[in-house]
Amino acid sequence: MPALLRRSLLAALLPAALPPLLPARAALAQPEAAWPDRPVRLIIPVAPGGSLDIVGRVLAKRLTATLGHPVVAENMAGAGSNLAFEYVARARPDGYTLLVGSDVLAINPALYPRVGYDPARDFVGVAEAVRAPQVLVVRDGLEARDLGGFLALAREAEGRITMASQGNGSLGHLAGALLSRASGAGWTHVPYRGGGPAVVDLVGGHVDALLVTLPAAIEQIRAGRIRALAVTSAARDPALPGVPTVAESGFPGFEVVTWQGIVAPAGTPAPIVSRLAAEIARALALPEVGDQLRAQALQVTGTGADAFTALIRAEAARWPEVVRASGARVD
Repeated sequence: MPALLRRSLLAALLPAALPPLLPARAALAQPEAAWPDRPVRLIIPVAPGGSLDIVGRVLAKRLTATLGHPVVAENMAGAGSNLAFEYVARARPDGYTLLVGSDVLAINPALYPRVGYDPARDFVGVAEAVRAPQVLVVRDGLEARDLGGFLALAREAEGRITMASQGNGSLGHLAGALLSRASGAGWTHVPYRGGGPAVVDLVGGHVDALLVTLPAAIEQIRAGRIRALAVTSAARDPALPGVPTVAESGFPGFEVVTWQGIVAPAGTPAPIVSRLAAEIARALALPEVGDQLRAQALQVTGTGADAFTALIRAEAARWPEVVRASGARVD
């Protein structure tokens, strides 16, 4: 057979023998393009109740409506939230297992002797949903009327002032440690198992002061049963516009906030993360969603994936030294 004829026959046969390149690429992208095609699990690392549970359930409801498949909120409490964190860190990164993450995710590796996850390595931020400051509140009979007065009183008392928190290693405990170091004032730390019991005892006059996440104390502040002296955010909180920040009360740059948002296992495909982030931003922009969260004294943020991932990594790097200096330990 002449060489020219052989080449012509080979050219004619090749397209039939080899699969086309473009459909192969399309097939590889199909799982991400089809997401979701079944229910998505949203793990909430605490028991029902509280702001983290509210954020998770509000977003699960809205995402169910927009994604076309159920987003099922599941509470998985235990081991200081580490049970849920480790579970999601080890989950398949396919967009079907998500976590409602918070500052605890970044603090726990420094607080516990051993955890089965690394917040900077094992997770990717999808979208920050809300933030809230810690608030310094005092019992009604305490003489202090502002942060300066409280610190002066604490110095005079030489450790006899009692400062409650939500627990050892909680954000309120660590904020108190930072404030003590910055001001030179000291107090006796009284850890509780949650913000609710701490607020109840402050109202009852059993402790002098409390640093706690604002949503846990807002109703008692509004009712006048306890007095707010300062918030730990960089700017005044819209829920308490008359209460100054720690920063403007003599400690420039002081900022400690709790953050809450949706995170996914590292390696989750970027198109899935991007779609989730967009859907969450749309949900948070709805008045019925934003108003519900703001009613809990939460600031709605809607920060995107890149910025939220950067925040998680920065927080993971920030807290170990503060935990060591505070002497915080797990009960």
